[in-house]
Amino acid sequence: MANRLSMIVFSGTVDKLYPVAILASGAVAMGQEVRIFLTFWGLMALKKGAGAQLQVSKDYEAMGAEMARIMQEKKVPSWLDTLRTAKELGDVKVYACGMTMDLFQLKLEDLEDVVDGVAGVGEFIEEARQGEISLFI
Repeated sequence: MANRLSMIVFSGTVDKLYPVAILASGAVAMGQEVRIFLTFWGLMALKKGAGAQLQVSKDYEAMGAEMARIMQEKKVPSWLDTLRTAKELGDVKVYACGMTMDLFQLKLEDLEDVVDGVAGVGEFIEEARQGEISLFI
């Protein structure tokens, strides 16, 4: 079994994307491989230019503006920059769901540069099966 963290990212709100990036950073800093599978709203968050339009989920929208203010004040990097840094630190691969790509008529060049390629569900499940930890976010 590989020392690997696999994440299926379904959510496309900032409050869910930050933990994805932070978990990826922490895992890779600890020597783990990281595999991220973006599907539906998680994938749409990685469309070029989408980051500026992302919102906080309904569960936390009352705290969203305050959270953004504090993070800006403390100069916390964006979730996307945090994910980029994780990829620079180690073995982090980000895959776009092939079905979601087809559904929304997207091409790889429509996505941010952190996305390594397109994978089907079976391909990702095979990757995740080889790891120790799998999360659905």
